[in-house]
Amino acid sequence: MFMFGIGVLAVLVAIIAIVFVMKKCKHGTYPKQKKTGLIVFAAALAFGIFAIASDCITTIPTGHTGIVTTFGRVEDYTYEAGVHPKLPWQQVVKMDNRIQKASVEMSCFSSDIQEVSTVYTINYQIEKANAQTIYRTIGKDYYTTIILPRIEESVKSMIAKYNAESLIASREQLSVEIRDDLTVKLATYNVEVIDASIENLDFSDAFTNAVEAKQVAAQEKLKAEIQQEQANIEAKAAAERAVIAAEAEAEKALIEAEAAAEAKKKEADALAYAGEKEAEANAKIAESLTDELINYKTIEQWNGELPTYMGGEGGTFPVLNIGGNE
Repeated sequence: MFMFGIGVLAVLVAIIAIVFVMKKCKHGTYPKQKKTGLIVFAAALAFGIFAIASDCITTIPTGHTGIVTTFGRVEDYTYEAGVHPKLPWQQVVKMDNRIQKASVEMSCFSSDIQEVSTVYTINYQIEKANAQTIYRTIGKDYYTTIILPRIEESVKSMIAKYNAESLIASREQLSVEIRDDLTVKLATYNVEVIDASIENLDFSDAFTNAVEAKQVAAQEKLKAEIQQEQANIEAKAAAERAVIAAEAEAEKALIEAEAAAEAKKKEADALAYAGEKEAEANAKIAESLTDELINYKTIEQWNGELPTYMGGEGGTFPVLNIGGNE
């Protein structure tokens, strides 16, 4: 509207200049003055036309939607990216439809009243079809009006559900919960959450030192448990080796005892067999002996000497000297 006013003013100046030139020409003005008046007329007219035309054309850059207002009233139509005509008294507000990024630093408190400093980053985008509604109901500064308060609300309420120590281990889960909560809240205002994440979680020095000390103690405890477990394993292995060795010795002794028993049994069997054979031989010899054979063997062994008589309590009896043995 401002440029339109300047343009109109320039056109009026051009008209005044041409009237002045015509008047001077009528009274015999010198040609030099006439030329100067014509130059002023042409320049003022050109500038006026340019100023009026520039205020009747608007350009919408790529990724934006043009919201047309007439004396503050939002029109029912919008402009896409490109060049569009408009009335001089109309304003065109350019709403950014591209994905935008915002990082918010804030101080929160955990469920155990530990102060937590965090940086939360969100990528968001307004819905192109609802850009006009957003401008009509919220305005162009929708980030400050709607998005920022909802970010602070979601982050602080979700962090307050966790104690400070669990926040460290549950950071990824916390990020998902905040993003889901923001998605629902901002969708009611036609704002889409593309992505969101927790960039940083920082605690007080006292709490950080306490967590570090606890982690060190936990590591030392784990180390001691591992060493004890190793000692138990080694002791169990030694006991198993001793049992195996004892079982091996017992097995060896049993095998040796069985071998000795088997040898004795074989020896006894051999003696019994020899005895049986000798008995069989004696039996056969006994069966083959006759009185005639005995007498024959006796005579065969006699050396021709008469018997010797031996005396005793029972009387005397003859003994033959056979083979030199009495």
